[in-house]
Amino acid sequence: MMLRDATTPQKRSGRGNGIAVGLAAAFCLLFIVCALGAEWVAPYSETDLVALPWQSPDLAHPLGTDQLGRDMLSRIIYGARTSIGLSLAITGIAFAIGVTLGLAAVSLGGLADQAISRLVDLFMALPPLILALLAISIFGTSLLTLTIVAAALSSMRVFRLTRSLGADIAVRDFVDVARLRGESTWWVMFREVLPNAIIPLIAEFGLRFVFAFLFVASLSFLGLGVQPPMADWGGMVRENVGAFNYGKITPLVPATCIALLAISVNLLGDWLVQKRRGA
Repeated sequence: MMLRDATTPQKRSGRGNGIAVGLAAAFCLLFIVCALGAEWVAPYSETDLVALPWQSPDLAHPLGTDQLGRDMLSRIIYGARTSIGLSLAITGIAFAIGVTLGLAAVSLGGLADQAISRLVDLFMALPPLILALLAISIFGTSLLTLTIVAAALSSMRVFRLTRSLGADIAVRDFVDVARLRGESTWWVMFREVLPNAIIPLIAEFGLRFVFAFLFVASLSFLGLGVQPPMADWGGMVRENVGAFNYGKITPLVPATCIALLAISVNLLGDWLVQKRRGA
């Protein structure tokens, strides 16, 4: 009678997870290289008209051309810089606002905490896309407006998480010891509370980045995000959707890039959290 190794399924699962994380890291690295070195990596600029519209892939244009005859590979590379850079800016600003307000609500307490929390609850009760469309219709479709609006909407969820984590950590013994030493409230919040909340915040950063990335892509698909001729993956899907009428799969190229980046960042975020916890 042959005995099966009980650890075999776990080993196979570990290898499978390692392969998935490796692929996710490779895709993220590829997109980062494209974003940082678009001028050197892309064979053409993002606005050059190099061939006929919706031309099939060939050696000169490996991904074909778009609706105006621009090289799709070059547009994808420049679009990585726009999409990733804008999403990182949005997420960074959202965390700066959300974490600061969350720690302020925990440290101040009382009326200040209630005022900030109720204001956030009020805006979170409204659909974010409706708020974004309203703000963009008032202030225009510039990149600055898009960044500020998306960061403000994302910061509310960061605030809720930070406040919840901070309220739980602020009542622990080591925080009481720091206060008894005479440390200031802000020192306690940023040196005692924040470091102990960093693991869930890391996971939230990856999640918020993906949401910001998809949010910008959605607005661009609606024509309210990044404006032409600047390359953006969501806008590229909208611009080339008519290619389906001619049997072309051109819109699927940027759509695939959107899916790959979102899945890869989520996988890496989960892996980093597990490593930090020692899993």
